[in-house]
Amino acid sequence: MKKIILGITALFFLAALQPVQAQDKAWKTLSKITFKKEYNEMMGFKVDVPVFSEDVTALDGEEITIRGYIIPVEGYRSHQEFIFSAYPYNLCFFCGGAGPETVMEVYAKEPIPYTAEPITIKGKLELNSDDINRLIYALRDAERATDVE
Repeated sequence: MKKIILGITALFFLAALQPVQAQDKAWKTLSKITFKKEYNEMMGFKVDVPVFSEDVTALDGEEITIRGYIIPVEGYRSHQEFIFSAYPYNLCFFCGGAGPETVMEVYAKEPIPYTAEPITIKGKLELNSDDINRLIYALRDAERATDVE
Protein backbone atom coordinates (compact mmCIF):
# COMPACT_ATOMS: atom_id res chain seq x y z
CA MET A 1 0.00 0.00 0.00
CA LYS A 2 2.84 2.35 0.86
CA LYS A 3 4.41 1.76 -2.59
CA ILE A 4 1.13 2.59 -4.32
CA ILE A 5 0.76 5.84 -2.41
CA LEU A 6 4.39 6.76 -3.16
CA GLY A 7 3.82 5.95 -6.85
CA ILE A 8 0.70 8.11 -7.04
CA THR A 9 2.49 10.94 -5.21
CA ALA A 10 5.37 10.71 -7.70
CA LEU A 11 2.94 10.89 -10.64
CA PHE A 12 1.29 14.03 -9.22
CA PHE A 13 4.73 15.57 -8.62
CA LEU A 14 5.85 14.85 -12.21
CA ALA A 15 2.58 16.22 -13.59
CA ALA A 16 3.13 19.42 -11.63
CA LEU A 17 6.52 19.85 -13.32
CA GLN A 18 5.01 19.81 -16.81
CA PRO A 19 4.53 23.21 -18.50
CA VAL A 20 1.09 24.72 -17.97
CA GLN A 21 -0.26 25.07 -21.49
CA ALA A 22 -3.75 26.13 -22.33
CA GLN A 23 -5.15 22.84 -23.60
CA ASP A 24 -6.33 23.84 -27.00
CA LYS A 25 -6.67 22.10 -30.36
CA ALA A 26 -5.81 25.31 -32.25
CA TRP A 27 -2.37 25.62 -30.60
CA LYS A 28 -1.65 21.98 -31.46
CA THR A 29 -2.47 22.67 -35.11
CA LEU A 30 -0.41 25.90 -35.14
CA SER A 31 2.59 23.96 -33.84
CA LYS A 32 2.73 21.98 -37.11
CA ILE A 33 5.49 24.06 -38.68
CA THR A 34 9.14 23.70 -39.54
CA PHE A 35 11.78 26.32 -40.21
CA LYS A 36 14.27 26.85 -43.01
CA LYS A 37 17.27 29.14 -43.10
CA GLU A 38 17.10 31.97 -45.63
CA TYR A 39 19.40 34.91 -46.17
CA ASN A 40 17.75 38.16 -45.10
CA GLU A 41 19.00 41.20 -47.02
CA MET A 42 18.03 43.69 -44.29
CA MET A 43 19.67 41.67 -41.47
CA GLY A 44 22.70 40.65 -43.49
CA PHE A 45 22.60 37.01 -42.37
CA LYS A 46 20.44 33.88 -42.53
CA VAL A 47 17.28 33.80 -40.41
CA ASP A 48 14.75 31.09 -39.59
CA VAL A 49 11.71 31.38 -41.85
CA PRO A 50 8.58 29.39 -40.96
CA VAL A 51 7.30 26.73 -43.32
CA PHE A 52 3.63 26.17 -42.53
CA SER A 53 2.09 22.71 -42.84
CA GLU A 54 -1.02 22.15 -44.96
CA ASP A 55 -3.11 22.09 -41.76
CA VAL A 56 -1.83 25.54 -40.77
CA THR A 57 -2.05 26.99 -44.28
CA ALA A 58 -5.71 25.90 -44.43
CA LEU A 59 -6.44 28.18 -41.44
CA ASP A 60 -4.99 31.33 -43.06
CA GLY A 61 -7.78 33.90 -43.28
CA GLU A 62 -10.20 31.69 -41.35
CA GLU A 63 -11.87 32.49 -38.04
CA ILE A 64 -10.41 30.40 -35.23
CA THR A 65 -11.19 30.11 -31.53
CA ILE A 66 -8.17 29.73 -29.29
CA ARG A 67 -7.50 29.56 -25.54
CA GLY A 68 -4.42 31.06 -23.96
CA TYR A 69 -2.84 33.81 -21.91
CA ILE A 70 -2.52 37.55 -22.43
CA ILE A 71 1.16 38.53 -22.29
CA PRO A 72 1.71 42.13 -21.21
CA VAL A 73 4.35 43.50 -23.57
CA GLU A 74 5.49 47.10 -23.54
CA GLY A 75 4.96 48.77 -26.87
CA TYR A 76 1.51 47.39 -27.52
CA ARG A 77 -0.71 50.42 -27.17
CA SER A 78 -3.82 49.13 -25.48
CA HIS A 79 -5.89 46.15 -24.48
CA GLN A 80 -6.86 46.02 -28.14
CA GLU A 81 -3.34 45.08 -29.26
CA PHE A 82 -1.43 42.48 -27.28
CA ILE A 83 0.46 39.21 -27.41
CA PHE A 84 -1.43 35.99 -26.77
CA SER A 85 0.37 32.81 -25.71
CA ALA A 86 -0.30 29.11 -25.29
CA TYR A 87 1.70 29.38 -22.07
CA PRO A 88 1.53 31.70 -19.05
CA TYR A 89 3.92 34.64 -18.85
CA ASN A 90 6.76 32.83 -17.07
CA LEU A 91 6.84 30.04 -19.67
CA CYS A 92 6.02 31.91 -22.88
CA PHE A 93 8.22 32.41 -25.93
CA PHE A 94 9.66 35.68 -24.61
CA CYS A 95 10.46 34.50 -21.07
CA GLY A 96 10.71 30.74 -21.21
CA GLY A 97 11.74 28.08 -23.66
CA ALA A 98 8.69 27.93 -25.90
CA GLY A 99 8.93 28.45 -29.66
CA PRO A 100 7.56 31.25 -31.86
CA GLU A 101 4.61 29.07 -32.86
CA THR A 102 3.22 29.42 -29.31
CA VAL A 103 2.50 33.17 -29.50
CA MET A 104 0.48 35.48 -31.71
CA GLU A 105 -0.25 39.18 -32.12
CA VAL A 106 -3.86 40.07 -31.34
CA TYR A 107 -5.79 43.01 -32.75
CA ALA A 108 -9.14 43.06 -30.94
CA LYS A 109 -12.35 44.79 -32.00
CA GLU A 110 -12.88 46.06 -28.44
CA PRO A 111 -10.46 46.19 -25.49
CA ILE A 112 -9.98 42.88 -23.69
CA PRO A 113 -8.97 43.50 -20.07
CA TYR A 114 -5.79 41.83 -18.84
CA THR A 115 -6.04 38.73 -16.68
CA ALA A 116 -3.40 36.23 -15.60
CA GLU A 117 -5.95 33.43 -16.08
CA PRO A 118 -6.37 31.69 -19.45
CA ILE A 119 -9.11 33.10 -21.67
CA THR A 120 -10.68 32.14 -24.97
CA ILE A 121 -10.72 34.51 -27.92
CA LYS A 122 -11.73 34.23 -31.56
CA GLY A 123 -10.73 36.09 -34.68
CA LYS A 124 -9.33 35.82 -38.21
CA LEU A 125 -5.91 34.14 -38.38
CA GLU A 126 -3.12 35.65 -40.48
CA LEU A 127 0.12 33.83 -41.25
CA ASN A 128 3.42 35.70 -41.61
CA SER A 129 6.57 34.26 -43.12
CA ASP A 130 7.92 37.48 -44.66
CA ASP A 131 8.20 40.22 -42.02
CA ILE A 132 10.86 39.32 -39.44
CA ASN A 133 9.73 42.23 -37.26
CA ARG A 134 6.35 40.57 -36.65
CA LEU A 135 5.28 37.31 -35.06
CA ILE A 136 4.42 34.42 -37.37
CA TYR A 137 0.75 34.48 -36.32
CA ALA A 138 -1.73 37.33 -35.89
CA LEU A 139 -5.39 37.30 -34.94
CA ARG A 140 -7.41 40.15 -36.47
CA ASP A 141 -10.85 41.40 -35.42
CA ALA A 142 -10.48 39.35 -32.26
CA GLU A 143 -13.04 39.26 -29.50
CA ARG A 144 -13.48 37.42 -26.24
CA ALA A 145 -15.27 34.10 -26.70
CA THR A 146 -17.02 31.88 -24.20
CA ASP A 147 -14.39 30.28 -21.98
CA VAL A 148 -14.37 26.51 -22.11
CA GLU A 149 -12.13 24.52 -19.78
